Amino acid sequence: MTTTSTDSTTVTDFGQTVRLEVRDGVATLRVDRPKMNALDIATQEGIRAAAGAAADDPAIAAVIVWGGERVFAAGADVKEMAQMSHKEMVARSAGLQSSLGAVAAIPKPVVAAVTGYALGGGCELALCADLRFIADSARFGQPEILLGIIPGMGGSQRLTRLVGLSRAKDLIFTGRHVDADEALRIGLADRVLPAAEVYPAAFEWAAAFVGGPSLALAAAKSAIDFGADASLATGLEIERQHFASLFATEDRSLGMNSFVALGPGKATFVGR
Repeated sequence: MTTTSTDSTTVTDFGQTVRLEVRDGVATLRVDRPKMNALDIATQEGIRAAAGAAADDPAIAAVIVWGGERVFAAGADVKEMAQMSHKEMVARSAGLQSSLGAVAAIPKPVVAAVTGYALGGGCELALCADLRFIADSARFGQPEILLGIIPGMGGSQRLTRLVGLSRAKDLIFTGRHVDADEALRIGLADRVLPAAEVYPAAFEWAAAFVGGPSLALAAAKSAIDFGADASLATGLEIERQHFASLFATEDRSLGMNSFVALGPGKATFVGR
């Protein structure tokens, strides 16, 4: 791991293919493995480490996951996987899944900025974000079935929760690609933009959380994510506990006192 800094940006390399670029309170988790950002084991572990660093750094308010202007990520490294035995994959499969799960676990707003292909593991990486801003030329897909396997980095679960049971089955059973219009229609994408506007729009969205109530944002994300997998009664209890816990924070006092004195949207938060 190496870190370099300029006046406005700090860049930390996690191996040769993943880096975390921090500017004005926004971190960009950048996957950079030409030509197609194939997610080999080293890249998977770089993503895990970068996600952990973004989660732990109090100076980072929100995170963008980005593969660059040309491609988001075209999937796991099939050449690498083709050489693995059943025993080797049994040993690796938990790490395969949890490496991308580290992105989903970041307790801050996370947006995927998707240009080009987001296929297989690339689609699964995008699914780990809270939102997906995509180019009008972007393509999504879970084509693992064409290799005689199924998604192994969370796709069968996160895709189903996002687009519904029958749509997820259609995409996973057929391995077909989804264009930007369909992705927006089925809820796989949240915004569709010209390719050149995807990253700036993602940065603008992420920057809105700088100086925000970080503890409340983390609580909101946790309540939504864990409540979505629970019964309504359990989800309501999760919400209740998070809601009550925030009354122990300095941010809650600042927010409410500011509202009473100055009206909504004027509070300055401190992350405590």
